[in-house]
Amino acid sequence: MKKLLAFIAAAGFSLSAFAAPEVYVIDGSHTFPRFEYTHMGFSTQQSRFNNTTGKVTLDRAARTGAVEVLIDTKSVDTGSTLFNSHIQGEDFLDTAKYPVATYKSTKFNFDGDKLASVEGNLTLKGVTKPVTLTVTSFTCAPHPMLQKKDACGANATAKIKRSEFNAGKYAPAVSDDVTLTFAIEAIKQ
Repeated sequence: MKKLLAFIAAAGFSLSAFAAPEVYVIDGSHTFPRFEYTHMGFSTQQSRFNNTTGKVTLDRAARTGAVEVLIDTKSVDTGSTLFNSHIQGEDFLDTAKYPVATYKSTKFNFDGDKLASVEGNLTLKGVTKPVTLTVTSFTCAPHPMLQKKDACGANATAKIKRSEFNAGKYAPAVSDDVTLTFAIEAIKQ
């Protein structure tokens, strides 16, 4: 009986170690938060941020996780130097005062084994609001370019109103509705 209990205890310990959360560091060369909005009804403008850091903690067996993304707002890239400085100004991102935007999750939601959405808080321009990201793709696998080191990647979207973050200048001519898209890759530590 003692051997059976010892085996069960050892197996339980092994299973809990196997199901332990794994930490992944965001790969800044493959992670680009983007935003898009309509411009005076003429076109949909798409821009991105070039410098992003953070980490993802994932326990696939327990279907839980956490993500923290830090976005360098001064790295905004509209495709135009003039518009970059305009978006960085006080009326929009106010990067002199708020050089970092953050997204911190509060809950991962799974549909079976598939990550379906992430609930969390977006802090932009000193204002924090709840934002749920809908996950459109999610993959974890050995990375072929990094000697098979484990990596995870995801795409997720959400809609926000920029006026709720004190950045509503020119609305509605420049749409108040903004679509956020997070394209994230992270490498297991």
